[in-house]
Amino acid sequence: MPHAVIVGAGIIGLSCALAAQRRGWKVTLVDRDFEGDRASHGNAGGIAVSECVPLSLAGMGLKPLKWLMDPLGPLSIRPRHAPKLLPWYMALRRASSPRNHARIGDALAALNRRSLADFEALLAEIGLSGDLHKRGALTVYETEKGYQDEQDAWQFKRERGVRWRPVSRDELRQLEPGLAPVFSHAVMLEDWAHIDDPKRIVDRLRSHVAAHGATLVAGKAAGLSLDGAGTAAAGVVLASGEKITADRVVVATGAWSAHLAQSVGDRVLVESERGYNTTLPGSAALLNREVIFAERMFVATPLAIGLRIGGAAEFAGLEAPANYRRSDALLDLARRYLPGLDGSDARQWMGNRPTTPDSLPVIGPSARSDRILYAFGHGHLGLTQSATTAALIGDLLDNRFPGTDLRPYAVTRF
Repeated sequence: MPHAVIVGAGIIGLSCALAAQRRGWKVTLVDRDFEGDRASHGNAGGIAVSECVPLSLAGMGLKPLKWLMDPLGPLSIRPRHAPKLLPWYMALRRASSPRNHARIGDALAALNRRSLADFEALLAEIGLSGDLHKRGALTVYETEKGYQDEQDAWQFKRERGVRWRPVSRDELRQLEPGLAPVFSHAVMLEDWAHIDDPKRIVDRLRSHVAAHGATLVAGKAAGLSLDGAGTAAAGVVLASGEKITADRVVVATGAWSAHLAQSVGDRVLVESERGYNTTLPGSAALLNREVIFAERMFVATPLAIGLRIGGAAEFAGLEAPANYRRSDALLDLARRYLPGLDGSDARQWMGNRPTTPDSLPVIGPSARSDRILYAFGHGHLGLTQSATTAALIGDLLDNRFPGTDLRPYAVTRF
């Protein structure tokens, strides 16, 4: 039986473990803390199949600068981290050129187009089909200008197969009576879905793969190794000095993946785009579906565990302490638009989204050897693209040509 070591037990790594087991592979999972918090636990809970517009500076004018001037605004860079961010930022500028915009959008859409069906199949396999709610999502606008400014983005999405339609004020009130009546425009994203609780899915996946024979090794991965010039085997070297060797190694450690890739000579630009949220147990019934507040750049999702208010992008590295004033600021914003909000027993959270400068994940083999496979860098779309990424990794494990062209996601693009 072939053996795969999968480094990282978040939603991507666990989905890859499930895909490997389904194909007859023995699986060893390596993670620093299997029970610990991770980006997979605190995401907004949306299956965001419409999100194919890449992060870009083009056409934004002075907006980013204005955001940075507000310490609690939608974008923050901690001064101490700014020099380390420079290579990533320069790559973002290059990716923002018009010639790259459509190419990146096509590559995101190629993953998202199949992501909901793949995710539904994953949930069915682990017995959580009832946790998915296919009610669409609403993007809402307070001003005419805000709505008109995004018409190019809406057209960009439609050209890539995203189904959406305008929603009148009257229909918006019927769909979401809990919203304050301040919105001039709304758009329904037809194929968006949301789940009950991201952590519940991660916990069930881990239990499922363990019950089906996966070995769980608690330890920090310090580096990767290749034997026989990369043709015989690959391995993971733990901080303790222990080495685990297998036929294939899959790296799925999110924002921590660059160091592992570098250990075998692969250069990767992936940053921690830290996101904040607050979950309100007493407010889940205020909304029927995820709502995206476009001009204020935050979302609210009615999870089974409460209404989750999330957003913001903070670049501060992996080790800086959380600034939960950002969660407070998001909650203050939400109170303007959700008059019935119950803030009691609020739970705050911060997580490290693994974000690349071109908005595309890294999926595919190392440049050094196909014994090492990468599955990280999904940014805001880790939950959305988890099952699809796992299916693609499964094809590579079986030396099959994946149905999706993997060249746009190759590690060599850096």
